[in-house]
Amino acid sequence: MTLQEAIDQYIVWRRAHGAKFESSAGILYRFCASIGDDIDSDSVTDLEVRRFLEGNGALTRYRMNKYGALANFYRYAIGRGYASRSPLPEDEPRKQRSTPPYIYSHEELGRLFGAIDSCCESAVQLNADTLRLLLLLLYGAGLRSCEAFRLTLEDVDLQSAMLTVHSTKFFKSRLVPVGPQLADQLVRYAGERVSWPLPQGKDSSFLANLDGTPVNKRTALGALSRVRLATGIHGKEGTQSPGLHSFRHSFAVHRLIAWYRQGADVQRLLPSLSIYLGHASLAGTQVYLSMTPELLQQASLRFESYARGGNDE
Repeated sequence: MTLQEAIDQYIVWRRAHGAKFESSAGILYRFCASIGDDIDSDSVTDLEVRRFLEGNGALTRYRMNKYGALANFYRYAIGRGYASRSPLPEDEPRKQRSTPPYIYSHEELGRLFGAIDSCCESAVQLNADTLRLLLLLLYGAGLRSCEAFRLTLEDVDLQSAMLTVHSTKFFKSRLVPVGPQLADQLVRYAGERVSWPLPQGKDSSFLANLDGTPVNKRTALGALSRVRLATGIHGKEGTQSPGLHSFRHSFAVHRLIAWYRQGADVQRLLPSLSIYLGHASLAGTQVYLSMTPELLQQASLRFESYARGGNDE
């Protein structure tokens, strides 16, 4: 099988499993063009790969992406017999650990939500109710900010307390049930929302500015920054700056901590959390298990109980 044919099949396979797979596909096509599309997929040399990766210096983001795309492709190719080995260099510079996200504490969340009204008093577009519900959807339902912005009136089933999330990060849609407290907030907000312009009827944005236009990320980040400034929440060294996505991360970490404290079987429940968050694989959810000292402490206490012969159920 030629390299071109193997890459084509791999891209089709990835997309059939729900990945948009655009940037990595572009990298693989450029790799194929640099080697020759009619070469046998098992004839690529180590030197050709090194040339494509460009040198042995510091690991840039682009080089890291190229290495990752090729590594995943060759795992696929070897598993299907299209290649007998991987020509990727074993001495590739190590990937730097990404900065962990900021996790809001319960006390910080209380301060943030408590300050929204006063910080949005002079708002002419994004009012306090819309900002509050946006943050509640990110923390209470674990949505990505882009998913919350794309919600339409049709996507919010108030009777069933269910959200329909379309075109997610991994090219899939999912249903997201919400708890009774968030459901009450959705009902209250929906009552206000229908009095604002509805330019597309039921397909109008659920989270909207006062003129009915969709809320955008830049406006929301600006509003959140004002609230954080007012409450003195500036983040901390060694973590990413607290932002919109931090609410989703906080939801996942706080859910895991609660399960540990309840004595629940976290490993058994982890796939359910992964599905709820819309992760493509369990690995995307497992990273939360070591994200905060409090979570590590709860896991350590569970292990100590197990080691002493305690009940781990």
